[in-house]
Amino acid sequence: METVRILDRSFRLYLSEAEIQQRVREVAAQISRDLEGKNPLLLGVLNGAFVFAADLVRAVTIPAEISFIKVASYEGTSSTGTVSNLIGLNESLEGRTVVIVEDIIDSGLSMTHLVEAVKAMNPADVRICSLLVKPGNLKVELDVPYCCFRIPNDFIVGYGLDYDRYGRGLRDIYVVTEDGH
Repeated sequence: METVRILDRSFRLYLSEAEIQQRVREVAAQISRDLEGKNPLLLGVLNGAFVFAADLVRAVTIPAEISFIKVASYEGTSSTGTVSNLIGLNESLEGRTVVIVEDIIDSGLSMTHLVEAVKAMNPADVRICSLLVKPGNLKVELDVPYCCFRIPNDFIVGYGLDYDRYGRGLRDIYVVTEDGH
């Protein structure tokens, strides 16, 4: 489909399923080369990364494990005013090579908090893998060695990403049209 309508917005095709799958295979091959012999734990961030994480782990050719977490953020007493809590993590990360698998990195602030929370669990190494990164929006320095696509600051939907909880099941990625209608 060239265009889709979700709730009150129109979206046009941005990345096809074939383009996405090709890049997922390429990034999985890079992870497989870089982390051979390390039995990495891929840590998918719910809800958005579930489709990407599933495709990625199936394309990784080395022994690897996968688990999923949810991140809860709320106002706290720290100097940043934000505290992140990892929900659903049952594995010990001590001494492990961890690859955080995210759907999209926008400002980088949430990822920075997530990396800090994971590092507090004493892994041997923490790396970031993201389907999409918006470099023009980054507010922090962030090393993302495994990135499928760098995109402009557009609102997108599909392949696990949602618009008001809809559109996650689309196989392609769509961008909102300028007028939204």
